[in-house]
Amino acid sequence: MIGLTSLITENPPMPPKFNRRRALFVLGKIDEILAWEQRKETERDTKFVELGRYLCEVRAGQYWRMDELRSFDEFLVRKFPGSRRKAYYLMSIHEHLPPQARKQLKEIGWTKGIELAKLARRDRQRFDCATWLHKASQMPKEEFKLEVEKELSGRETEPWEIIYFKLYQARCRSLNRRLKRQL
Repeated sequence: MIGLTSLITENPPMPPKFNRRRALFVLGKIDEILAWEQRKETERDTKFVELGRYLCEVRAGQYWRMDELRSFDEFLVRKFPGSRRKAYYLMSIHEHLPPQARKQLKEIGWTKGIELAKLARRDRQRFDCATWLHKASQMPKEEFKLEVEKELSGRETEPWEIIYFKLYQARCRSLNRRLKRQL
């Protein structure tokens, strides 16, 4: 045990022999996998935009009755067992964003689309689509989210305020659950 405390050795291990061909192959494979992942991410965002459109159609046409369900909410519980929130977000994007914005969601992603939908819902016909799409494409997700929050609230929100608020909300939900169990 005493020998393990010293990091200095008299005979350090030899570095591995550098194999340039293997290094190029391995680094190329990493780049290939990362590019594939990026393509899949883009494809998934595209599919989510379509999913929002189809979910709106299911609700409007009451297609959920084909599965002998009593309501659209029951349909969502069955199709989205973990959380229906994402389905409602996707539907909100489809309902509130103008068609030209929905086409560009493929490049910016559905999570930024949620933020754009908030602005579009507030501004309706006055929504400056081009400006906000440009901001969405240029900014990282969290920075864009803060920019939208600033626009909606009229004031700049510090990241610590958001964390504090979320912790406060979580605490309230926890207390509510406890109270319901006690009753």
